[in-house]
Amino acid sequence: MSIYDFTVVTNHGEEKSLAEYKGKVLIIVNTASKCGFTPQYEELEALYKKYKDKGLEILAFPSNQFAEQEPGDAGEIAEFCKINYGVTFPLFAKNDVRGETAQPLFKYLVEEKGFEGFDNEHPKAEVLQNAINTNFPEFMLGDSIKWNFTKFLIDREGQVVGRYEPTTTPSQMSDAIEKLLG
Repeated sequence: MSIYDFTVVTNHGEEKSLAEYKGKVLIIVNTASKCGFTPQYEELEALYKKYKDKGLEILAFPSNQFAEQEPGDAGEIAEFCKINYGVTFPLFAKNDVRGETAQPLFKYLVEEKGFEGFDNEHPKAEVLQNAINTNFPEFMLGDSIKWNFTKFLIDREGQVVGRYEPTTTPSQMSDAIEKLLG
């Protein structure tokens, strides 16, 4: 099994097979517009511009599961991303990424790459950990997505090769991306 076995819905409501991305290196990320990690959109766009001609695609999946930090509809989300961060990579339909209602793609991703902890060097790591432990302690159980801007790195064969928590910035993924791009 690989990510190519999944079909997702674009932010325009169209079904899209991830098989269309065969041969590409992918970053699949759950996003939100009103999160302390939202500025990661800027670094994601920078990575996209730097590597898209070499075969990188970034697929963003908005979710409102984390303190309701993505309240907008598809149009509002797209406009926010374009105006504030110049996002040109694909946005998909807002959906759940954890729990029983998680879209199948994200269930697969967390099965392939489990949670290994937050990067405690990140300035927001302690705040994030404390907020989750205080307000959403069940989020820390198992390998599920813990918060917005969890990033999965996928190789050209559709295999999940890395998981990066919100406390890892997109730019910190550059070396791993370059290795996969060859």
